[in-house]
Amino acid sequence: MSGVTFSAHTPASPAGLPLDLDEAAHRCLVAGFDGTTGVPDELERLVDRGLGGVILFTRNVRDAEQVRRLTEELRAVRPDLLVGIDNEGGGIGHLVGAGAPDVPGSFALGVADDPGLTARCADALAGHLASLGITVSYAPVADLQHHPRNPIVRTRSFGAEPALAARHLRAWIAATERRGVASCAKHFPGHGGTETDSHHGIAVDPRPYDELRADLESFRAAVDAGVPMIMSAHVVFPALDPERPATLSRRILGDLLRRELDFDGVLVSDALEMKAIADRYGEAAGARIALAAGADQVIVAVPDLEVTLACRDAVLGALRSGALPEERLWEAAGRVRRLAGRYAVPAGAVGGWDTGAGLEAARRAVRSRPVPPAVRGAHVVDLFPPPHPALNWGGEDLLSEVRAVDPAATGTAVAGEPADPAAVVAGILRACGDAPLVIATCDAGLHPWQERLRAALLARRPDAVGVDTGLPEGGALCSYGRGRVNLRAVAEVLAGG
Repeated sequence: MSGVTFSAHTPASPAGLPLDLDEAAHRCLVAGFDGTTGVPDELERLVDRGLGGVILFTRNVRDAEQVRRLTEELRAVRPDLLVGIDNEGGGIGHLVGAGAPDVPGSFALGVADDPGLTARCADALAGHLASLGITVSYAPVADLQHHPRNPIVRTRSFGAEPALAARHLRAWIAATERRGVASCAKHFPGHGGTETDSHHGIAVDPRPYDELRADLESFRAAVDAGVPMIMSAHVVFPALDPERPATLSRRILGDLLRRELDFDGVLVSDALEMKAIADRYGEAAGARIALAAGADQVIVAVPDLEVTLACRDAVLGALRSGALPEERLWEAAGRVRRLAGRYAVPAGAVGGWDTGAGLEAARRAVRSRPVPPAVRGAHVVDLFPPPHPALNWGGEDLLSEVRAVDPAATGTAVAGEPADPAAVVAGILRACGDAPLVIATCDAGLHPWQERLRAALLARRPDAVGVDTGLPEGGALCSYGRGRVNLRAVAEVLAGG
């Protein structure tokens, strides 16, 4: 279509562009919105003009039947609209209210290291999505977790080894594809080597190119497995492009992903309102630059559609001025149309899935190393950081899972640094009395307040059993994540089950 010319009488869009070019520009946008019923008027107008997709969040979810009605309402506006959601499993998931299958995060699957089991877990997640009318899953995470102070990847990754990640990515992608759901490997070319969360600021991976190549292998495996989508990282890699984060870099998106890895699927940006983009460039400029650099779609996940409209207007303005070549938009929109042709319309009847695969995987991960003797009737102290504002937390806590298998257990949950740590320690010791004490921390190396509380408790109770609910840090037990089944598997060991 890039060779098409238009006469002076060709119908124009409200932006003054040919209608099909206006539609192509809208195809390159994915919008978040607010509400659980009905399609907001402004969103409906965007869909009418060609909006490529919507992304759902917890704010759009009440229960399964409501989500099914919502996806039907969205497709009633235009049948080829892509409806997606972040669906990694573990402690991150927006569909708890809709009865999402309980599966551990990817790190526990990597510890269990059974690709068949990973496929069963991925199938459960994808089958549930298909039953709700959601056909785009922004998962799996292909990042390698190898920097000990990385704050955002951690148990979302299958691990640090490229070959390990590759075999589980292949299993996940194939299982998701069999359900007619589009998977999306993220965050290219890797977010696991940073010390900054790109939700909060510019993240930089300073490693030389030779070291970065290992991270590329998991994405290469995803491409070879036929993954239809890849999501870019808002990370600066000086060895690849010293100026711009990957999402805005022609070198990384074009030379590396398109040419070296030979990926011809849909390249989608991570959310543009993340501060790595919004604070330095602004969402609107980020949308324009990302599409010019080689992205096919950009996500604007905030529910305020005014932000999406500003991004749309920046793209249309760049088309009018020539700053964004029409050929680039035709290419991007063409890829999105092909994706929609494969995945926008849900398949027919959805078969059942293995509801026990997640707990089986979590148990195998927890028991992959020797476990301590049972401590029934324990007082369980669960220390964990406040939930990440951009990643849904389903309310899971270790004490609830322990009490489900050991009703005599008591406990204290501390979500975030307490104002008076000494008072918290004293209260825990009083409540515990002579009962066994369990101290669970979550990535304490990143959160020194947890280390201090643990040390104060161990000074009085050196017999306490240590549990890690994030990455392993030397505790007697490790759950490898805070998904419900991760914590249940630890609870069973503590209770002697």
